[in-house]
Amino acid sequence: MPPAGLHSRHFLTASTRGRMSWFDFDWVDAFSDTAFGGNGCAVVHGGAHLPESVCTAFVRETSLVECTFTGPSDVADIRVRYFLASREIPFAGHPTIATVAAMRHRGMISGDALTLETGAGIVSIQLHGDQIEMTQIAPEFGTRVPEDLVAAAIGLPASAIISSPQMVSTGLPFCITVLRDHAALRAAQLNVDALQRVAETAGYAGSDMAEPFLVTLQGATAQGDTFSRLLLAPPSPPEDPFTGSATGAMAAYLWKYGLMPKDSFVAEQGHNMGRPGQATVTRVGPTDAMTGIKVAGRGFVLMRGQADLPDMLP
Repeated sequence: MPPAGLHSRHFLTASTRGRMSWFDFDWVDAFSDTAFGGNGCAVVHGGAHLPESVCTAFVRETSLVECTFTGPSDVADIRVRYFLASREIPFAGHPTIATVAAMRHRGMISGDALTLETGAGIVSIQLHGDQIEMTQIAPEFGTRVPEDLVAAAIGLPASAIISSPQMVSTGLPFCITVLRDHAALRAAQLNVDALQRVAETAGYAGSDMAEPFLVTLQGATAQGDTFSRLLLAPPSPPEDPFTGSATGAMAAYLWKYGLMPKDSFVAEQGHNMGRPGQATVTRVGPTDAMTGIKVAGRGFVLMRGQADLPDMLP
């Protein structure tokens, strides 16, 4: 039986009808309510059983940062797998918003709540009108990284960093780096070799999991409280338009160190790329004992279609 909250007809996917290769997909701009804003994600319905090699090849084909592949779950309403162009990751924020937006657009969700099985655990979703709110797991605060190493990785002087960078995760780790102003944010450029030294220091040697998430304490617009950037290493595109998982980690950092006086605030990203995105971020629990971070945003379904995906690559 399909899980509660989902219509059973939508689980008649390629995996349950035999060896068929056509999969429905939706291309969604997450953290935006208009076309070409926020961050795009292709949601492949019923493709969670596909091998990593096929899923990563699909991401490369789309030139997106991430895509999701869904399927039935024994522990939640639906299972969601998240892929970069290079590998599977346990969780990602904007693809979560995109996945729920795509399912709702297809009439696959009944009610105003559901749960997702992810590699980072069970993620709870609440629907508030057109807002999709995910509750990310309690933040984990990791290694502090010296300012000079992070500055070298983003091509800025150490004086541009106003608070000690630290690895923080609410499902996916980022090196949270607070910059002094918008000028520093605009000037940042990724140095991949220097990024590897950050990764080694943070305990992620040989990985790009230590990418600095850059934030300023001033919005891109009058509605925003923060403005951020995430520069990416190849084979991903050079910059992420909006990063929901890093936004949750960033918010936890700001609250922990007293840099954000509000219990709920508006985070902005992507405006300098011509892809403006916005999220509302809310703390769960006190600043010294946070039990979760709520990140809410909209999703705009831009395209839908079918993809002919093989069970394995030749």
